[in-house]
Amino acid sequence: MNYDLIVIGSGPGGYVAAIRASQLGLKTAIIEKESLGGVCLNWGCIPTKALLKSAQVFQYLKHAEDYGIKINEATADFNSIIKRSRGVADAMSKGVQFLMKKNKIEVIMGSAKIKPGKKISVTDAAGKTTEHTANHIIIATGSRSKEIPYVKQDGKKIIGYRDAMNLPAQPKSMVVMGAGAIGVEFAYFYNSLGTKVTIVEFLPNLVPIEDEEVSKELERNFRKQGITTMLGSSVEKVDTAGSGCKVSVKTPQGVQVIECDVVLSAVGIASNLEGIGLEETGIKTEKGKILVDDFYKTNVAGYYAIGDIVKGPALAHVASAEGITCVEKIAGKNPEPIDYNNIPGCTFCSPEIASVGYTEKAAKDAGYKIKVGKFPFSASGKAKAGGTPEGFIKVIFDEKYGEFLGAHMIGANVTEIIAEVVVARKLETTGHEILKSIHPHPTMSEALMEAAAAAYGEVIHL
Repeated sequence: MNYDLIVIGSGPGGYVAAIRASQLGLKTAIIEKESLGGVCLNWGCIPTKALLKSAQVFQYLKHAEDYGIKINEATADFNSIIKRSRGVADAMSKGVQFLMKKNKIEVIMGSAKIKPGKKISVTDAAGKTTEHTANHIIIATGSRSKEIPYVKQDGKKIIGYRDAMNLPAQPKSMVVMGAGAIGVEFAYFYNSLGTKVTIVEFLPNLVPIEDEEVSKELERNFRKQGITTMLGSSVEKVDTAGSGCKVSVKTPQGVQVIECDVVLSAVGIASNLEGIGLEETGIKTEKGKILVDDFYKTNVAGYYAIGDIVKGPALAHVASAEGITCVEKIAGKNPEPIDYNNIPGCTFCSPEIASVGYTEKAAKDAGYKIKVGKFPFSASGKAKAGGTPEGFIKVIFDEKYGEFLGAHMIGANVTEIIAEVVVARKLETTGHEILKSIHPHPTMSEALMEAAAAAYGEVIHL
């Protein structure tokens, strides 16, 4: 069949692009080889948040007496927690199915391969191949857990994030390779349920892309929670010959061997570019990414790419925004190119982390003279009342014009607060305007206003 647009991949980039295309009157189809919603909805963003919520509830129960409540000892049912997470993911996948029907988007199940001449062959689970054509083709095939050649994942003793969400039993001990968002989220989850967790990170800080003060605060909190961190260290090899794993870790003090049940490899992601016909079609790639322009056109007319397979942050909300921008351009609208310096990043361990814009170091390196304000949640009435005084909000402004250069947060619910900064920066709001915008009391969001006040020497509650 011929379509105006075919989208390959139904993750948060693909299915959003398909819906926007349908809204704009394009006859649209989407091709998916596994489950609608892609990795994010089925094996990433959504089910991990369900796991993390269970861990948070369990922690509340363990500390119920801190809130004046006495209960019998709480126990975590690992299999029930996993089952709940899978149920949440399945329900969300059904929601995407509904959206496809509502928007009259044809869903084609199978593995896609692009061909020259705006053609796509699709092979279904039974091995039957069909061919489809479209005026425009968007590639949104996403990514997978990256493997290190000398630490091969076997799905049992050495696992990736997908396996970590569906283990048959809770391990007693775990080594997490990598301290990015995926690594620290799973470290928090498993430690909260009682697994002995050790994080090994090659760089000198946890969550190394974050502002250094945020990284140090997370390290302190993880240490209090009983998580061991080995920074400036690397896993050299994993011996799986016995009942568990013997992990050789190169540290600044020498090689240490750690014994554990499971090793979680969280060293990054790899784009899904293999076997989809890029070479045959002549689409250019560089360093594992498809090369595109500001509106996601490849070097071959009629072919586009979005999401984890192009340069930029590998985040669900980025893929969705790219999909909408791409489709609106195809439909003859006049969308703005995405401002990649105003993309919020969120990490859902506890305490949560959220950030957008320049770090303090990056702002200085870019030549700005800056004002920095910081407000700790230990001085927040809402945080104290909620039993979550950990963390702070840090804001960075340009000294000359008051431009909101960046914000970095660690604490309860900061993944919700960060949106205020994203909108403020989009509207070119100054630090003084944040300071003079009345925030509700008592809320966690007050800390943003107070941090802005601190930058201008007007903070009240410190």
